[in-house]
Amino acid sequence: MAGDMNREPRYTEEMREWVNERWDPAGDLVGWRTELARSGWGNPSWPTEWFGRNLPPSSEAVCRQILHDAGAVGMASGVSTYLVAPTLLEWATDEQRDQFLLPILTGAHKWCQLFSEPGAGSDLASLATRAERDGDEWVISGQKVWNSGAQKADFGILLARTNNDSSKHQGISFFLIPMQQAAVEVRPLHQMNGHSSFNEVFLDEARVPAANLISQEGDGWRVALTTLAHERSAVATPRPKFPVNESPLVKAAKREADEYFATYSWYPQRAGRPKLVLPQARNLGRQNDPLVRNLVAQIEELRRTSVWTTKRASAARRAGRPPGPEGSVAKLNMSVTAKKSARAHSTILGTHGVLTGTSVTPNELIAEVLVSTPAQSIAGGTDEIQKNIIGERVLGLPKEPKGNTDE
Repeated sequence: MAGDMNREPRYTEEMREWVNERWDPAGDLVGWRTELARSGWGNPSWPTEWFGRNLPPSSEAVCRQILHDAGAVGMASGVSTYLVAPTLLEWATDEQRDQFLLPILTGAHKWCQLFSEPGAGSDLASLATRAERDGDEWVISGQKVWNSGAQKADFGILLARTNNDSSKHQGISFFLIPMQQAAVEVRPLHQMNGHSSFNEVFLDEARVPAANLISQEGDGWRVALTTLAHERSAVATPRPKFPVNESPLVKAAKREADEYFATYSWYPQRAGRPKLVLPQARNLGRQNDPLVRNLVAQIEELRRTSVWTTKRASAARRAGRPPGPEGSVAKLNMSVTAKKSARAHSTILGTHGVLTGTSVTPNELIAEVLVSTPAQSIAGGTDEIQKNIIGERVLGLPKEPKGNTDE
């Protein structure tokens, strides 16, 4: 029995042989990823007809490790791969998959998510952006906000209202919008922590081919739930692990990842930097203060349970189960941890925690933590929304009373 548990899956040797034969570290990044995608080894759990091999979800980690061991790089990462591609796999037509999936996997096309609006954040179904049919195109006008990467995106996944007579959920449609057009204006938003990770997007009669409607008119809410399920289960896009070599192709992949993940450089501060709490207490000689010790213990408890929840969610995905309540639980736990950590940093450092600039090193980071942590309770669904999801869908509690009966 022990021998069976340690035995490698049968496909590993086949993949090693393929990678050793085809990998060229001096090659072209898009060319290599195209070949990897067409082989099915880049996303082995995907359907065979769409750049996969119909292998179990556990094969993804196995194949990534084989690529890493060979000094090779994998498919492109980011919003395009982790949110857009799964949505297209589930809902798009064969023609749409044929047009959009491969450029996503190779990194040739960058995507952004255009869901939230100034008046429709947590209550996303109240969105006001309007789409009207005009022959072989849809004409879209409105405003979106809190979009990462919109300034560099080639395409966006967009929700717009196509029917005002239906209920607010049923009147929404899901579009793939070309971003590089004059009718789409992207403006960066300056945050109070000094970063500009997000944008607001203005659409003034932007044009979208009729063929870029996903599913049917009015199906947008159902399609969006697939995207949101993947967003909340991932919580944050993982950075790929690169081989330790300086080959041209690996260096090109690293540059691409550096550019993408620079947008999220402040996310560790948004999460509260809980691992810095105890070192900060020790540096200032406050590790024996009863209040500080209590805060440190609470943070460590939250941190460990968050790790276990993430592992449980990963195990569920490897077993082939769809994203479940673990995503909302993990998201809410991150918010609680961030708030507790910010309070601990403030308690330990006092007024020194609000100082900025290199003269206050190593405490300068804490000022950014304190102005970044409020975002953790808002981004990706507010704490209140996560509590409703957990209460209603996990615990089976009655739905929260609403001010109207429109579903």
